[in-house]
Amino acid sequence: MALELGGLHHVTAVTAQAPRNVDFYTRVLGLRLVKKTVNQDDVSAYHLFYGDEVGHAGTELTFFDWAQLPANRPGRGEIAGVALRVPGREALDWWAQRFETLGVAHEGVAERDGRLSLPFTDPEGQRLVLLDDTGAPAQAGTPWAASPVPAAYGIRGLGAVTLRVPRLGPTAEVLAGPLGFRQVAAWTPAGEPARRVAVFEVGPGGPGTLVRVEERPDLPFAQLGAGGVHHVAFRVPNDEEHQAWQRKLRAAGIPATPVIDRYYFRSIYFRVPGGVLFELATDGPGFATDEDAAHLGERLALPPFLEPYRDRIAAGLQPLPSVSYQEVAGA
Repeated sequence: MALELGGLHHVTAVTAQAPRNVDFYTRVLGLRLVKKTVNQDDVSAYHLFYGDEVGHAGTELTFFDWAQLPANRPGRGEIAGVALRVPGREALDWWAQRFETLGVAHEGVAERDGRLSLPFTDPEGQRLVLLDDTGAPAQAGTPWAASPVPAAYGIRGLGAVTLRVPRLGPTAEVLAGPLGFRQVAAWTPAGEPARRVAVFEVGPGGPGTLVRVEERPDLPFAQLGAGGVHHVAFRVPNDEEHQAWQRKLRAAGIPATPVIDRYYFRSIYFRVPGGVLFELATDGPGFATDEDAAHLGERLALPPFLEPYRDRIAAGLQPLPSVSYQEVAGA
């Protein structure tokens, strides 16, 4: 069986301010809260999933709610940025104006790594980029019709992740070897001969499939906290291929976990050289498994094995704002 990853599945980050997180990602960025559930390994914490109209694989930006964590300490051995797809220069200009109006910190629209982009940060310092995905072969998501952001400018899914690692070589070997990525660019920043950058793609290629790797031996190791990223997941279409990937990883000497059933998808976890946590996740069953598609994210959803403990779990979670998806005043 020929195995090929389909691109980015989801990225999971960390928030210490869940109510504020919901407000920013739904009302400011216009994403849909498609699932309000809990971290299955720590049920005291929410796991919040934001995405397109139904949270298709490839559109999901998710957050663990760990209020006790200090702010993320950037460095090597981390996912240092997440790019989100938008449709072209007109959309980027619209977003730049929106960010100005709403006081969102950003760096302006400019060409970076060969594509127009708009770097910005969320209220906790999460490092994000809006990326022009014009001509991208990877299928984009469909922005939700009830979003406060017009569909013509809406976020269409994940575009890329940036890894910072001590040495480029070992990470590149795993990406281009057992994981089947293709290197599409490489350079050394001017005046910094000790640093290297390489960009990889997988599956259909382009935005939606990109991994950008920065070699940063000069930095201390990162310490995960609020405003940081926990892991990145890549798409596998079905259970048969997912199980084959688990066998392939172990045969390549990569200590992958057993297949774990997350109810909305199934997962395999492993670390690549440099310390970043990767996940391979199935495209389905999806978020409409236990909720009507018209009412995703409106109630606390729990997988069947946690349902008997609903009252106890709910009592330990902080209230979240209701999501009305009304336009932000003045935007």
